[in-house]
Amino acid sequence: MRRLITNLLLALLCLASPLLAQDMRMDTYCNPLNVDYTYMIYNSSKDISYRSGADPAVVEFRGEYYMFVTRTHGYWHSTDLQNWNFINPGENWYPQGCNAPAAHNYKDSVLYVCGDPSGVMSVLYTDNPKSGNWKATPAIITNLQDPDLFLDDDGSAYMFWGSSNKWPIRGMKLNKNHRFIQEGEKLELFNLDPEKHGWERFGENHADTVLGGYIEGPWLTKHNGRYYMQYAAPGTQFNVYADGVYVADHPMGPYTYQKHNPISYKPGGYINGAGHGSTVLGPGGQYWHFGSMALPINMHWERRLCMFPTYFDEDGIMYCDTRFGDYPRYAPTVPGKKGEFRGWMLLSYNKPARCSSAVEGHTAAGLTDENCKTYWLASSNDETQWVEIDLQAPATVNAIQVNYNDYKSDMYGRYPGLRHRYTIEGSVDGINWTRLVNRSNSFKDTPHDYVELETPARVRYVRYKNIHVPTPHLSISAIRIFGLGEGKAPAQVKTFDPRRHEDRRDITLTWKPVKGAQGYNILWGIAPDKLYSSWMVYGDECRHLMKCLSTDQKYYFAIEAFNENGVSQISVVKEVK
Repeated sequence: MRRLITNLLLALLCLASPLLAQDMRMDTYCNPLNVDYTYMIYNSSKDISYRSGADPAVVEFRGEYYMFVTRTHGYWHSTDLQNWNFINPGENWYPQGCNAPAAHNYKDSVLYVCGDPSGVMSVLYTDNPKSGNWKATPAIITNLQDPDLFLDDDGSAYMFWGSSNKWPIRGMKLNKNHRFIQEGEKLELFNLDPEKHGWERFGENHADTVLGGYIEGPWLTKHNGRYYMQYAAPGTQFNVYADGVYVADHPMGPYTYQKHNPISYKPGGYINGAGHGSTVLGPGGQYWHFGSMALPINMHWERRLCMFPTYFDEDGIMYCDTRFGDYPRYAPTVPGKKGEFRGWMLLSYNKPARCSSAVEGHTAAGLTDENCKTYWLASSNDETQWVEIDLQAPATVNAIQVNYNDYKSDMYGRYPGLRHRYTIEGSVDGINWTRLVNRSNSFKDTPHDYVELETPARVRYVRYKNIHVPTPHLSISAIRIFGLGEGKAPAQVKTFDPRRHEDRRDITLTWKPVKGAQGYNILWGIAPDKLYSSWMVYGDECRHLMKCLSTDQKYYFAIEAFNENGVSQISVVKEVK
């Protein structure tokens, strides 16, 4: 009998081991965030199905974190800002999902939220957000889009809002102790000034000179007695969607445009955008900025979430670190390294891939081109489907990210029990294979599954084998393989020429190509030691036009080259007046 019990326990442990392996605490994360995004109902009347997550409001409450996201029928909870579990509040929530939500923690006693899609809303509150039970204050505030509720240390309350290509960010004082009723007049705080601020211009790469940009998504952060009002521009569907900041000594201003702007900006790389977000103080006193990324495959409102470490320098300048912004970075709980770039390079860029089957126009080449809009579409959705990537030389693989695509999913809202199941194998010779990732028994919905290998593997070939996806079709936007090659990092860029245009918002940068470079990071800022902005450029074209500068600002530029083996030394920093 004892032997029987022992054997049963061993069998249970064997069954559980894949789940334990996939849920191990990882020391890294990778954008876009891998959460169980909601299928939007916003365009369901047109039979357009897509997942989305945008406009995240992330707040700390009693040492834990809550994330509220547009058009999501609930919200997420986390203890570490890395692993998120969805809370379904049922009837105590907005029936169409909240829209551009606001959230504020008041002295760890009450958590406040608002974000009714109609723009006519009450402030909701709870002292137990894990329960999903919320109450509404018996008062209604009207004409709000993209609200931001802010309660200062002295208990004074304010509401800020704005989402328009015409109207500015506005604010008003509320009476927290009298049902959040308006107290005092509404004030206009600031608006876009695209004639001076190039990054506020509309369109992909700020190239649309006809339409005006949108200013939206205010979020107020208080740091060292000063007030940092963040705002988004110029449009959520563009690669250049970003957050800027104005600074004041009082919540209602007057506000001054910060010299370094935008603060959260990621126009290059696999997935773009870093706007309409929130800033939260995370584990160990590290600030994090959450934002929205554009994934316009099925339609332009298809978006994902991202997070970047955020800082205030010795001069009080607020900035986010978006360099290698969609590569693995240290997790928020790693002491001394929170959010830093891990140093693992992209091994799979433009590497050849072959597959079991493909629909015409959506071959396996779409998995390695670092373009989130292209994808592999298998001709059937079953366990016989696979794809194999040849890294063309042995390398050490540390992490893999599988980004699924919702091709004609015909799904709307939240679905219980969604899960992605697959395995990934690696081989040095293409004959003998070792399992690298085992998701065969996964019960998780992982649309952007990022897996840090428990033991790094030296391989040349990487093979994904499908088991189950919750959508009608098997479609994957990218399989991104991270680690280090066995060659040399590229040399320093020696010839680098930034030329500002007559329109001082624009600058063209040219450089001499570096042998073996996979791509380049253009770095710039308002001082030689404040190169806080970056733009990742892949490929061989060593010329790049940027239209994001401020007319009255002097800048400093530099560049670095990278490949699968590492990053070059930064170039000489050049002043551009």
